[in-house]
Amino acid sequence: FQFDCDLDLDRRIRCSAEEGNTLAMVLKYFQNFNVGRAMREAGASLKRAGEVEFFARHRPTLNFNGAKPFQTNDTFVAPTASVIGNVTNWDKSSVWYKAVVRADSNHSITIGFSSSVGEGSVVKTLSSTAELETGLPADTYIGHYVTVGSGCVLKSCRIDDFVIVGDKSTILEGSMVGDHVILEPGTVVMPYQHIPAGQKWGGNPAKFISNLSLGEKEDIQGKADDLHLVALDHILEFLPHGFSYVQLEELEKEAAAAEAK
Repeated sequence: FQFDCDLDLDRRIRCSAEEGNTLAMVLKYFQNFNVGRAMREAGASLKRAGEVEFFARHRPTLNFNGAKPFQTNDTFVAPTASVIGNVTNWDKSSVWYKAVVRADSNHSITIGFSSSVGEGSVVKTLSSTAELETGLPADTYIGHYVTVGSGCVLKSCRIDDFVIVGDKSTILEGSMVGDHVILEPGTVVMPYQHIPAGQKWGGNPAKFISNLSLGEKEDIQGKADDLHLVALDHILEFLPHGFSYVQLEELEKEAAAAEAK
């Protein structure tokens, strides 16, 4: 059987039926088969899209070149964060969601007591072969009671105690931030720039704004303590070894149901 023109499937079926050709039955069968298969595949895709993911394969801490991140029992590292290599987390420190603390070179990173790295921030160091012009180690040091906001970038710098780093701030290599300092959101501390103690700075590049009052200095530690309390709540929400056991239990239930049939 041959068609005189290039017709779509429905028209071919109608033409064949009008001519009494048995091919119409065959074409109709394949049409129904294709429609049914498409519906089954679409249903399966929708089912997979609606399923709940019971656990994440992401590893919050990762060894690198023999260096293992160190953290205490009350350190909070979010399940979606990444702490890599030679990183030391002091007591009550926290690394929040999607933050990256990457010591994947010969230089180390330290996060001090009751200090935090905000959501989506990146803390890193210079490459293994790079050195600071000052001759100091190209490590990144975050002191005690330091609050690093969300979306910040810190690179081979030193931040002393009692500091607030505003959201989306950048602190570049070789720079030093003194005690009791507040950096406004969006501040860019240029390479090898020094921020004196007890001051508020902001802008791009960072410029002096004012001296801190006694109340502002006291609020710095209060904010760090408040974040630690929030971190404790998050620690209780997540198990230290993840949620892989949940998927295992689901697989065991499915296997038992299959055997029962």
